[in-house]
Amino acid sequence: QKHAMNSRRHLWTTKLLGPSKTVVLKAVSSSDFSGVILGLDPSLRGSGFSVIEVKNTHNICLLESKTLKISSKKTFTECLGDIFLTTQYFLDKYPVKAVGVEETIYVQNSKTAHILGSARGACLCAVALKKIPVTEFPPLRIKKSVVGIGQATKDQVAKMVKQLLHLSTLLPPDESDASAAALCYFFSLKSLL
Repeated sequence: QKHAMNSRRHLWTTKLLGPSKTVVLKAVSSSDFSGVILGLDPSLRGSGFSVIEVKNTHNICLLESKTLKISSKKTFTECLGDIFLTTQYFLDKYPVKAVGVEETIYVQNSKTAHILGSARGACLCAVALKKIPVTEFPPLRIKKSVVGIGQATKDQVAKMVKQLLHLSTLLPPDESDASAAALCYFFSLKSLL
């Protein structure tokens, strides 16, 4: 059975890194990480939050998720305050060990980049105050780790998140993306990348 686990791990690593890259695998047992991971998908008026608990490789569950919808009547700074407070709520409620978040994506519009960066900053500031480690992942890496395809659609990600977390229904898009970031954090612990 140990050989089968190593073979699956090798196949998973090959899928993540591509067949042309050689990696040295470490023996990873399910006891290497257990605990709570917070996944974040920040945006100004529709941030996604997801808290997953990992007991072992086969026992991962969703504790809570939320889409923070903010009214267009609120000012830019009021939105940032709400994002900060919501992040703080999850960090206070659960014993979060780690945070996974998507890296900033390249956008041509500087105003959009400023808005997205500010929303991320509001989340990450709350995390920094708690001194919890944050790992940022490129969007392609998150999709690849959850679905196996870097060009996966949002729908494919949502369906795989539902399956991996043993949910009865699909999560809303922002919550699904936040869950994918949390899952990516866990899956990334499985090999030396």
